[in-house]
Amino acid sequence: MDSSEEEDDFPSIESVTPQSKIDTVFQSKTEKGIRKLCFELLDLKDAVENLCGNTQSKYLAFLRLSDEVVEMEHELNDLRKNISAQGILIQDLLSGVHHELSEWSKANNTEKLQKDTEFDFPNESQDEKRSSLENIDLLLAEHKVEEAIEALETEERKHPDLKTSSDSLSNEFSKRKSLIENQLVDIIEQTDLKVAVLGLLKLGKGPLAHNLFLKSKAARLQKSIQIFLPSCPCYPETFPATLSNIIFSTISSTTKEMGTIFGDDLLYNNRLVQWAEREIELFVKLVKENAPSSETVSALHAASVCVQASLNHCSVLESQGLKLSKVLLVLLEPYIEEVLELNFRRARKLVFDFSGNDEMLPLSPRLASPLSTFAISSDGMLVDSGTRFIFMVKDIVEQLTRLVILHFGGNILTRILKLFDQYMDELIKALPEPSEDDSLVELKEAVPFKAETDSQQLALLGTAFTIAEELLPMVMSRIWSVLNESKEAGNDNTAPLLNNAIDYKDWRKQLQHSLDKLRDHFCRQYVLNFIYSRDGKTRPDANIYLCGEGDDLNWNSDPLPSLPFQALFGKLQQLATVAGDVLLGKEKIQKVLLARLTETVVMWVMSNEEDFWGVLENEVAKLQPQGLQQLILDMHFTVEIARFAGYPSRNVHQMASSIIARAIRTFSGRGLNQQSALPEDEWFVETAKAAINKLLMGGDGSDTSEIDEDHIILHDDEDDDDEDDDELHDEVISDSDGSPSSLSTITTSESFASAESQMLDSLSDFTDPES
Repeated sequence: MDSSEEEDDFPSIESVTPQSKIDTVFQSKTEKGIRKLCFELLDLKDAVENLCGNTQSKYLAFLRLSDEVVEMEHELNDLRKNISAQGILIQDLLSGVHHELSEWSKANNTEKLQKDTEFDFPNESQDEKRSSLENIDLLLAEHKVEEAIEALETEERKHPDLKTSSDSLSNEFSKRKSLIENQLVDIIEQTDLKVAVLGLLKLGKGPLAHNLFLKSKAARLQKSIQIFLPSCPCYPETFPATLSNIIFSTISSTTKEMGTIFGDDLLYNNRLVQWAEREIELFVKLVKENAPSSETVSALHAASVCVQASLNHCSVLESQGLKLSKVLLVLLEPYIEEVLELNFRRARKLVFDFSGNDEMLPLSPRLASPLSTFAISSDGMLVDSGTRFIFMVKDIVEQLTRLVILHFGGNILTRILKLFDQYMDELIKALPEPSEDDSLVELKEAVPFKAETDSQQLALLGTAFTIAEELLPMVMSRIWSVLNESKEAGNDNTAPLLNNAIDYKDWRKQLQHSLDKLRDHFCRQYVLNFIYSRDGKTRPDANIYLCGEGDDLNWNSDPLPSLPFQALFGKLQQLATVAGDVLLGKEKIQKVLLARLTETVVMWVMSNEEDFWGVLENEVAKLQPQGLQQLILDMHFTVEIARFAGYPSRNVHQMASSIIARAIRTFSGRGLNQQSALPEDEWFVETAKAAINKLLMGGDGSDTSEIDEDHIILHDDEDDDDEDDDELHDEVISDSDGSPSSLSTITTSESFASAESQMLDSLSDFTDPES
């Protein structure tokens, strides 16, 4: 990590850097780049959604235009018929004139005009047409519409001029046709729909028949809904299933009947799709109006049932050629979003609000037992908050149906991550800030519980670790199993139509990031409280390496680390003992915490430009050989603590190497000979081991033989059996000048055997890779 980026982390002895400043300093450029990329992807998503919406609106406008074109064609045909009728009328007028002239010529014995008379109307044909009109009137009076239609068609076949002529008899037949249409409309509204529609089709009124057909279906559906709605409050969580069955079964039956009556006409099919979409809009509206309050768990269950039932019906309709799933999901998405948002708000309120909330939450022993182990070591509210958190997540997940998980699972997983991150923020508030005084405590936001002692703080960390590593995976297993099954099946019918999927590894990383935020805050405040005393004095003071006679410098025939690092060793021993009791059975988190604490101390030394390196590299004060030896021994001592404690030490090793290399450069830059001032590396390693052994034995033993690791409190005995089988050696960053006092690579059986690779990876994000 660049020292320039961290020079403000510990600005002075008298003050402490605000939390916001620390977060800004430790935020990497990679995170900023990812955040910028996320914003760009969200903008791209909005643009795509807008494009889809514009495309759909243009498609609907195209359909409406197609309908208007067809209606215009019908109007043009009617206009042609009208023009033809007017021509016939003119011919009739001419015929009438010739007839009158013929009559007048007979009266006046004018033979010439009589020859010009060319029209003769047989009375027999007119009598036959009048007889047919009387028969049609009789059938209509008896409501025999089908027979009246057949009689009309028969007469039109005999006399084709009835459709084009405009004489009085033709007008009478047109009036009868209008009467038949009116009776057919009345029949549609009353009883026999199919007969009436077929009759209208015979009369050449296809668009009218189709329109009346859909209106009749909609009216009957509306009556069924009105009968059903009063019973919705009786079963608020499952009524959407019954309602969807009523609506979608009507759509299905309408589709089948329409195919039988009207065939596969594209215009009619488009109108059917538009009608079905309007009925689905009505369905979603009715679900919203009759569902329980959106913030209740009943509303979430009702919404899940609604999605499951309606999508199942849509899959059946797809076999009939109607694809309505996307339309349904688009209409349901705002409602599902609202229900999820209000339910997660309710979850946050229940988890974080302890005032007057004594409700007992039923939780299975399998979920409650892991958290109950921390009740003895911590405030009961801490365990209660963890119980409330896992109960609320479990309660939400249990309401979800398979298709809700499939199509809205990514949204739900993101909300759970956000809830967990907010829970971590709440736990951070319970940890004490570095060097808190009464005035600062009064200004801080009040929290229902505080973790003051080591056991309480470790119990807090254990609670968060247990939720993230044990309980959440159990609760979330149902969601991941559904998503994985869908992914493995690769079937288009089961693929989510809404692009909100989230990868399991990414989800786990985000969860771990929130957990690391709590852990890192604990380590920072713990180390800062260790480094800075109440009066503000820095404990690891650079002056102890400049003064040969200082109280903190312990250099004689039996050298020991300086007093601050001896205190660090004792502090870690004490914390490890408490952790062994509080975090029993959770060795992984114990090792990670102790490793991170050790790293934080060494990082403070490496990055403290003003209080440490500013003093050590001052031209006035000169670093003496004895002080350089003490500093190198302290760094080796810190690395040996990590090695023999059995937790990952690679980062400690690297940072200690950097500190030693910089100290040697400072020493050599003043014209001093480092070769004559420093003993061999092996001497520092053996001296550090002997110091650990002496401190463990109480300081009264002088035996510097090989250290018995069984006496080290921090060491995990279970790792002893694994050291002979698989040894993992830390990398060493040697100084470029080949100095013998840089940390050397240790190849003995005692070298970092317990530093497991997965733990090293988990620690890699704590230090800047450029440091």
